[in-house]
Amino acid sequence: MAQKVIEVIGESTEGFAKAAANAVAEAARTIQGIKWARIVEQEMALEGSKVLNYRVTARIYYDA
Repeated sequence: MAQKVIEVIGESTEGFAKAAANAVAEAARTIQGIKWARIVEQEMALEGSKVLNYRVTARIYYDA
């Protein structure tokens, strides 16, 4: 079995977990057979010490 991989960015104001879920949901809109997701990067947009936005880069693995 072969798998393909794409990278998707997800964002949320609620936290990293929600940003990751948003990345998977976005990928699932056009890709079937998603098997795994790996978070490869996490970032926060800040204003001083206040977190404005959470962003993750996710690698999405799916059946070819």
